[in-house]
Amino acid sequence: MEVHVLSSKLVKPASTKLAAGAPEYIPLSVFDKVTYQMHMAMIFAFAAPAPAPTAAALEKGLAAALSEYRTLAGQLVRNRSEGPVVLLNDRGARVVEACVDADMVDVDVAQPNPKPELLQLLPDLEEEAIKEVVVVQLTRFRCGSLAVGFARNHAVADGRATSNFLVAWGRATRGLTMGLPPMYKYNHLDLFQPRLTSHCINELELEFDHRNREYYLPPPPAPVPTATAADKKVIVVHKAHFSKDWIAGLRDTTSQGRDRPFTRFETILAQLWRAMTRARGLSHDDISTVRISVDGRSRLGMPAEYAGNLVLWAFPRARVSDLLGQPLSHAAQLIHDEVARVADPAYFRSFVDFATSGVVEQEGLAPSSEINMRDVLCPDLEVHSWLTFQFYDMDFGTGTPTYVMPSYIPAEGLIFLAPSYIGDGSIDAFVPVFQDNLEAFKQCLYSIDHHDKE
Repeated sequence: MEVHVLSSKLVKPASTKLAAGAPEYIPLSVFDKVTYQMHMAMIFAFAAPAPAPTAAALEKGLAAALSEYRTLAGQLVRNRSEGPVVLLNDRGARVVEACVDADMVDVDVAQPNPKPELLQLLPDLEEEAIKEVVVVQLTRFRCGSLAVGFARNHAVADGRATSNFLVAWGRATRGLTMGLPPMYKYNHLDLFQPRLTSHCINELELEFDHRNREYYLPPPPAPVPTATAADKKVIVVHKAHFSKDWIAGLRDTTSQGRDRPFTRFETILAQLWRAMTRARGLSHDDISTVRISVDGRSRLGMPAEYAGNLVLWAFPRARVSDLLGQPLSHAAQLIHDEVARVADPAYFRSFVDFATSGVVEQEGLAPSSEINMRDVLCPDLEVHSWLTFQFYDMDFGTGTPTYVMPSYIPAEGLIFLAPSYIGDGSIDAFVPVFQDNLEAFKQCLYSIDHHDKE
């Protein structure tokens, strides 16, 4: 596949009149600062024969949506007194137009093992070169199909906020109202204020440990280590498909004896956790941890339309011998208990207390998301769930996407869960694994409740 870039332009908000009382900039909240400070991308495929919308129509709809979502039309800059802020200067979103002299079926975006060539369907994401919060690439295929490569800076909007924006863009392109407007931090100035002072936090034993979860103490600078044998292995992205019936059977087996069955997410993640652990060939004494996003909107009484970041993480962990030696229900229970612990409103309020108290700056702590941005997570995992997002509701007037996928990210252990493009309730998991471990992973992936026995 050879992609030819035809143009690149800025699409500014249709209306540049700010609402009464709106500030010139919005400082990043504690939730914005603790998450990933980088552009995260995804690909939407709109297949022929439905005629793809014109670039002019898409840009007009984007301009209308940006008028509501002003932070996505601004720039991320550093303010001397307040640190990183979103400057509401209406710079706009970068839109790149491109074409491919091939049919979408030739590229096969829905293939079981996505290829690195799919990165060509995204705009240039070299962070040093990006000046916009949102960058988009519209790639048209010879057959009339359209691929929309979309990326936004995660420090400005999390997955829920991004999902809301994309649906609004589609509705605006169709000439419809965009629904409820986004909610911003400056509408709730007291939301991120601590209940305790720095002095109290230093002397009080907090109910929750945030120093070793959302934050960590960076070690002194050290020479760049020599790449290990694991780092040099080839990493491939495998798409695992779980049918609706298979998921139901797995849930029934795993949930036996419980008053309430495990959720689809808990069950599938438990299966993936054990399959990856077994395929990696880890020592039975190794400890494996999973990083799981937990949305805090309902926990803090915020609406779904909150447009920034409002996510913390659960960290279930287990010794490999326990993970593989116990039934699948053991792993599912670990996930359930840890997510429930973080999903408690008290945990989110505790995080706000800690993160805004000044302790982070005093102790030189750094967001733990920084150390998770690496090519190999082994023996750990990180999972991002799109199961409740509205990505498949984005409609520019010619129908919803035929396929949605995360950007090709060959980071071993970084998993994305998404509704299958089939639309029948099945789920796809995009799982980067070492090429050497791929066959072992596939062999044990669909084995229901297989565990090592002493």
